[in-house]
Amino acid sequence: MAITLSDHTKKRLRASIQRYFDEELDQKIGDLKANLVLDYCLKEIGPCVYNQAISDAQTYFTARVADLEAACYEREFGYWKR
Repeated sequence: MAITLSDHTKKRLRASIQRYFDEELDQKIGDLKANLVLDYCLKEIGPCVYNQAISDAQTYFTARVADLEAACYEREFGYWKR
């Protein structure tokens, strides 16, 4: 599944990448290079992060579903209390 971002998000990420290069690497880069870095991260690193997020969500929901019976159990035939 390809990771797609809105134009607004891409613009903010591009600015963040440019700032990172400027402040951490003492190197100014333009929009083209920032776009290349962003494209690389989305294609190479993004799927790893995405897959881990899906795995974490699956683990979370599996644990919640396993506890569903205990959390949502109502005693049957409770009208006539003993």
